[in-house]
Amino acid sequence: MSEPKTIGILGGMGPAATADLFAKLIAATDAKTDQDHFRILIDNNPRIPNRNDALAGRGPSPGPRLAEGARTLERAGADFLVIACNTAHAFQAEIEDAVSIPLISMIDATVDAALEKGGERFGVLAADGCRRAQLYDRAFETRGAHSLMLDADTQVEFMELIFKVKAGNTGADVRRRMEQMATSLNARGAQAIVAACTEVPLVLSSDALAIPVVNSTDALVARAVAFARS
Repeated sequence: MSEPKTIGILGGMGPAATADLFAKLIAATDAKTDQDHFRILIDNNPRIPNRNDALAGRGPSPGPRLAEGARTLERAGADFLVIACNTAHAFQAEIEDAVSIPLISMIDATVDAALEKGGERFGVLAADGCRRAQLYDRAFETRGAHSLMLDADTQVEFMELIFKVKAGNTGADVRRRMEQMATSLNARGAQAIVAACTEVPLVLSSDALAIPVVNSTDALVARAVAFARS
């Protein structure tokens, strides 16, 4: 059999979410020896400018840094790219223009995984920048489905939770509040919850809810593994 493709990860957004993606790629591999695993290259760059601030017009664009990281991974031997951040996909075109290798979209992978669960209305827990760029709104709409977002006040609190997770707080209070936010979307008609920020799966699982939780990291892992083996 031919050797599997080398995976390049644009990471650091944030580091814990990147480590989660890496660990799940390893866990998804049916390996009996070291040599059975994928070659994975990671550019864990936490100096990439804040995506939410950039999309709100409050800070510099992360596009140039993301493009630079993509070129670095391609030169190092990556056959394709993934991004350990949903919001960074707002700059996908800039990344793709910088390299000759493909980028596997976390957004597309997650929406397709959600639709496999069935239903037409999906609650989306996403960061401000991801919402502003309408990444999930558009992806669901093109597939004939609808996304439900948190109300404005709850979204402010959601962002506070995300930065607590980034700071290492994954305690019971953070988990409980994230579960309550997901439940509120279910009460408004969501038939599944999309963990559309890579920090959310660190504190939310489907075990806590009466409806499925679609983990964007898991969805990306499944697609990346399949592509690496193709």
